[in-house]
Amino acid sequence: MKIFYGPKGTGKTKAIIDFANEVKATAKGHVVYITDTDKYAFELKLPIRFLDTADFGVKSEDEFRGFIKGIVASNGDNEYVFIDGVARICNKTLGEIGTIFDAMDSLEKNFGVKFVLTCSGSKEDLPDFILKYVD
Repeated sequence: MKIFYGPKGTGKTKAIIDFANEVKATAKGHVVYITDTDKYAFELKLPIRFLDTADFGVKSEDEFRGFIKGIVASNGDNEYVFIDGVARICNKTLGEIGTIFDAMDSLEKNFGVKFVLTCSGSKEDLPDFILKYVD
C-alpha cells in the first residue's frame, strides 16, 4: 500500500493522478481510480478506469468497504486501485477508518491488488494503522 499524505492543498491529488498515469504504462493488469468527484476524470490516461463513488451512492465506511471488495471480486485482472480522499468518501476522519485499511491490507495479501491512497493530514496526524504504510 502506498500513501500520499499532506495537509489540504498540498498537491496530493495531482501526485496520485501523475502516479496512476505513470503506473498505467507498465501495469500488466487493470488500473482503477476511485474518488468522489468527476472533477479530475479527464486528467487520467486511458485505459485507467475512473469510478466516482457518488455515481454508486457510496456514503459510508461500510458501503465503501463493500465497494472496494466488489471491485476486486469482479475482476481478477485489477492490479492497482487508486483512491483519492478515502476518509472524505467514507464521511469520517482518518482515525475512524481503520477497518477500511484492514480490508485493503487483506485484499492486497489475498488477491495481489495494490492500493494507492491519498490521506489529508501531516505525518504527525496520521494514525498508526496508516503510518505503517508511509515511506
